[in-house]
Amino acid sequence: MTGGDKRPSRKPHHKIGWSWLGAFIGIYIVSTIHNWLHIDALNSLFLVGSFGASAVLIYGTPQAEFSQPRNLLGGHIISAFIGISLYKYIPLNIELLSALAVSLSIVAMHYTVTLHPPGGATALIAVIGSDSIHGLGYLYVVLPIGVGAVIMLLVALVINNLSSNPKRHYPRYWL
Repeated sequence: MTGGDKRPSRKPHHKIGWSWLGAFIGIYIVSTIHNWLHIDALNSLFLVGSFGASAVLIYGTPQAEFSQPRNLLGGHIISAFIGISLYKYIPLNIELLSALAVSLSIVAMHYTVTLHPPGGATALIAVIGSDSIHGLGYLYVVLPIGVGAVIMLLVALVINNLSSNPKRHYPRYWL
């Protein structure tokens, strides 16, 4: 518990700038689509909170394993499917469903090599979300989760590859 390493130094300004630009554009596009669809912001049918965490990963640490396209897409989609399935078909209280959704999503992401930490939040949102989210059923897996993750990925491909630094280029791998 004492930790043996020193904290890493702050990233250079240009890396922080690229991270800001990617996160801004990615979340802005997803938010804009959310507004075009005239969705009540409180129901957040398109702008899902777990996308904020994905933005940190794919724009802030594009070389990390958790940030790769396979992880981004697979982690969100698998977790959304698990969360919806549990909510629809398992008659347990919300506390047990929440714990099962997150923990089973982690197991599934491990087995499929798609571990993406925001996937846990995606599964949790499927269980504890509003009636509007529950009303989507399996459509939640496609819209907002699948489409939103693809939009974030497309922005990551453009922004992260605009940098002249090859260590920032994205992705490291696809499959």
